[in-house]
Amino acid sequence: MITSGAAVDTSGPRQHPASHVRYLILATLFIVTTVNYADRAALSIAGPTAAKQLGLSPVAFGYILSAFGWAYVIGQIPSGWLLDRFGSTRVYTISIFAWSVFTLLQGFAGVFPSGMAVAVLFVLVFLMGLGEAPSFPGNGRIVAAWFPARERGTASAVFNAAQYSATVVFAPLSGWITQALGWPYVFVVLGSLGILLTPIFWKTVRSPAGHPRVHPSELDYIERGGGLVTMDQPSQVRAAQAGSTWAALGQLLTNRTLLGIYVGQYCITTLTYFFLTWFPVYLISGRGLTSLKAGLGASLPALFGFCGGILGGMFSDSLLKRGWSLTAARKTPIVVGMLLSASMIACNYVDAVWAVLAIMCVAFFGKGIGALGWAVVSDTSPRERAGLCGSLFNTFGNTAAITTPIVIGYIVQVTGSFNGALVFVAANAVMAIVCYVVVVGEISRVALRTTER
Repeated sequence: MITSGAAVDTSGPRQHPASHVRYLILATLFIVTTVNYADRAALSIAGPTAAKQLGLSPVAFGYILSAFGWAYVIGQIPSGWLLDRFGSTRVYTISIFAWSVFTLLQGFAGVFPSGMAVAVLFVLVFLMGLGEAPSFPGNGRIVAAWFPARERGTASAVFNAAQYSATVVFAPLSGWITQALGWPYVFVVLGSLGILLTPIFWKTVRSPAGHPRVHPSELDYIERGGGLVTMDQPSQVRAAQAGSTWAALGQLLTNRTLLGIYVGQYCITTLTYFFLTWFPVYLISGRGLTSLKAGLGASLPALFGFCGGILGGMFSDSLLKRGWSLTAARKTPIVVGMLLSASMIACNYVDAVWAVLAIMCVAFFGKGIGALGWAVVSDTSPRERAGLCGSLFNTFGNTAAITTPIVIGYIVQVTGSFNGALVFVAANAVMAIVCYVVVVGEISRVALRTTER
């Protein structure tokens, strides 16, 4: 049985904290997550050139793109356990180093004969996915610890918007590197950047209660607003070990609200992985752009998605501060955003590339507005199982990393066009609305019933 936790009072004045370390933490998450998504998307920019060199069909390329998703999903539950057991900083730091090394090594796949190169590339993408598995549960866990409820929507939107900043910054760069130097160098550059970021993350990110630079007034401000400031302290770690992980999973999966949130995230993440994997290919193969122009073209909708992501979080938090319930403040941007995202189907009825990009700008602006799932997870995760709850949420969501590349690959190969693919993606936006309107109930922190091992 799961019961709702006590509601956090988000109204009324708050003492202004004397330090703002939480913003440094958020900036670090944003930078690391930008590199994270750049690594995920690198194959979609360099992939068409690599696929031509290696002789890959659309379906074979789709399977390679899906390798990340298989590993990422498989790694979610273990990652949640590791985060709850060893804390966010330690696990996340190892994660950054691991995924960066495997990204770098993808640049050397071309030295093998064609058949072996395909297998090597699949394995390296798979291992990169395993390495990245703790990243978003770690983000959600850190935001739940460092931010009060009244700021959590914006904070979650900031790190989630990194998926768009990655495209804005790195898609043109990756396109230029592919065209000027060759596709392997994309992976070498991005992998090296992640390795350089590893020690920076290790030195910067700590639990609020154990951070040497946080002022007591900021700690009090966060805690009074519902932040889980002692999440990675020894007492909280012991609480996470007190009950059975499998029993906790059973309780999480039998709660209607949480299940609706999880399935809704699968639908929303389908849009994400269309954008990360097949959208640049759509611009190159479906609309006739070069790799460089596709990188530049993909960056424009990404910029709108980034703006939508930040505005969606700010809009949600502003509703909360104006007295709206947490449920209404979180659901409203999600529904509005997914309605806008479904507009991408209009691309099937226009020929001009500028019109396609304009429609995609609207669609991904909406995707950004509606990408509040991690804020909802931070609002609802049980205190002692925040890592596990976030990992379960990410497991459902990133199943789309497996299905989306493969389904779209089959649609393109069978139909010879991307029209059906856009219908498939838009339908998922509509299903996300159904999940949040019909299935998800009140949004509030939940508490697990104590169980013995």
